Amino acid sequence: MSQAVSSPAKNSAGLEGVVAAPSEICFIDGIAGRLIYRGYEIADLVENATFEETAYLLWHNRLPNRAELTELRAQLAANAALPPHTIAVLKVLPKGADPMDVLRTTVSSLASLDPDLHSDDSEANLRKATRLTAQFPTIVASFHRLRQGKKLMEPDPGLGIAANFLYLLNGKKPHDTLTRVLDAALVLHAEHGFNASTFAARVTAATLADMHAAITAAVAALKGPLHGGANQEVMQLLLDCGDADAAEQRVRTMLANGEKIPGFGHRVYRTVDPRATFLRKMSKQLGEAAGNTKWYEMSERLIPIVKELKNKDPNVDFFSASAYYTMGIPIDLYTPIFAIARIAGWTAHVMEQQSNNRIIRPQDDYRGPFDRKVVPIDQR
Repeated sequence: MSQAVSSPAKNSAGLEGVVAAPSEICFIDGIAGRLIYRGYEIADLVENATFEETAYLLWHNRLPNRAELTELRAQLAANAALPPHTIAVLKVLPKGADPMDVLRTTVSSLASLDPDLHSDDSEANLRKATRLTAQFPTIVASFHRLRQGKKLMEPDPGLGIAANFLYLLNGKKPHDTLTRVLDAALVLHAEHGFNASTFAARVTAATLADMHAAITAAVAALKGPLHGGANQEVMQLLLDCGDADAAEQRVRTMLANGEKIPGFGHRVYRTVDPRATFLRKMSKQLGEAAGNTKWYEMSERLIPIVKELKNKDPNVDFFSASAYYTMGIPIDLYTPIFAIARIAGWTAHVMEQQSNNRIIRPQDDYRGPFDRKVVPIDQR
């Protein structure tokens, strides 16, 4: 008997080129290399706005005035400390756990005591977004100190997100240059359209699950090495090689063997990732300030090789690796820092999804058999 099979209007591996929903949050032009948050070019934001201003923009569709920014900073400071039960969760997790697993588990645990957990009105969602944005840096830094056997630090209400993270991580107030570079990196990573983790958050939010559930799904998706872990791989490659000559030879060999070079190429961009342009400058500046430009110089050496042999440009992960390493940040915290930034975009998308919601339920293109019959088990 023939089967009437309904096929999707468009079958695209990885949903490439498929428009999932309208959005007012982010625009990406992969051909021209443009990235726009709520109408603002990323170059304008990273040079003239802080991460806190950027988060406000993503949530409210406008930049804050001075009074609004002061209020947001006060709310972030008031919510940066973790509740006792969350600290208890951090303490019982194995010290050798992957920090992304720790972040995912801790975010899920935070839901249990959030006073707005079961409310999805706009004001409740804003409060939850603010709390999560304030708590992410504290979670990551606190776990790192615990696994080192060090005393936990209390957040400093006088510091912003970037400075507080470095303070909580290292136990001392950071130099202004380090704070500025990390703050800029957070702006660059705050939002990027319907990437895997953001889409995971929107799919979860579309079921009317709570915001913490949606963000837990996003963290889980970001953990995957095809999404959030490339900068760790970049730095490990540089460390394994040790110098520019060895790195060049290693990369040439990898390309000859058909291996992928971490930190190059992007699903969306067909030119230089606009975020990489700024991180390139930051990596150089940090190296010069620290009196050690080795990692920056090694990175520069690889760019023309990959461009010549593979026609790929560096992406956001390539120079963030050497920048973070020069700042003294442990390699396995690079992806959690990505999450510290992207929580602003994730929560903005959760709020947008739930403001005009329809459950996300795409159709699959079935390729399996028909007309099979169950044979009794003794005859199989």
